[in-house]
Amino acid sequence: MATVAITGATGFIGRRLLTTLADDGWRCRVLVRRDDGRPWPPDTTPVAGSLEDENSLERLVTGVDAVVHCAGRVRGATRRGFSQVNAEGTARLVQVLNRQSPPPYTVMLSSLAAREPRLSAYAASKREAERRLALGGERLHWAILRPPAVYGPGDRELLPLFRALLWGVGPVFGAPGARLSLIHVDDLVAAIHACLRRRPEGLFELHDGKSAGYDWADILAIAATVRGGPVRRLPVPGWLLGALGRGNLLFSALLGRSPMLTPGKVRELRHPDWVCDNAAFSAASGWVPRIGLAEGLRQFHDTHRDARASRVDRQV
Repeated sequence: MATVAITGATGFIGRRLLTTLADDGWRCRVLVRRDDGRPWPPDTTPVAGSLEDENSLERLVTGVDAVVHCAGRVRGATRRGFSQVNAEGTARLVQVLNRQSPPPYTVMLSSLAAREPRLSAYAASKREAERRLALGGERLHWAILRPPAVYGPGDRELLPLFRALLWGVGPVFGAPGARLSLIHVDDLVAAIHACLRRRPEGLFELHDGKSAGYDWADILAIAATVRGGPVRRLPVPGWLLGALGRGNLLFSALLGRSPMLTPGKVRELRHPDWVCDNAAFSAASGWVPRIGLAEGLRQFHDTHRDARASRVDRQV
């Protein structure tokens, strides 16, 4: 039975990945800063520590067959904050991996934002994390995956948008003519799983099978079909997003919180081209995405409809 080490296993994607690998018979070793209290799957060993602590990273990866590096910071107000976790944390992991004999095969979960590092501190930190792994030395064997926006069970970032769409309101954040790719979390987990089986090497983009991506008209039309009624287009002007982003920065400094919507994130939202190309990864790994946006929205709709029905039944 093979052993895989996972960073970020308590997050949205990492938790889904951990369950899938455990169900497939992998022994899993997970880096845990804070235990969230949920039970771990069978054959899972938590390792207390963080990306800032080389000793805990050593305990995490010693003797494993593979590493999946999912941990990363997605919220923040400063370039330094993103860099400390995403770039420097990856560099520290690479140093520890190089001390193993032989180093385990490594899959790093990056972001499509890394393709445009000038847009935001987050994007720049992910690009730098990729560079740190790529320059780690010829002893390392690795794959870097760049997914677009990820959604599915457990997601919180796209949840408000999906709820609005299925209520019949379509807030449009992107610039006119913008196109974007998407991916369901289960397809992304399947892609990571495929990496562990086939061990391709290189930098790969992923999407849900729609090669040209979606524009906002596509998204609203799909939502209208799923909900069985019209979805009203509601453009959100760039100046308003910018004002909200600047306000978030101000309040985050006052309240000591890490904001999601910042001026950098607004630039990401307004970028006109977030379309991916799956061809190289599918050829190298045999992976084929199975859940398009229509199916993903349908699953979301059914899950929330059933949850509402259950609440009504309990009240009755």
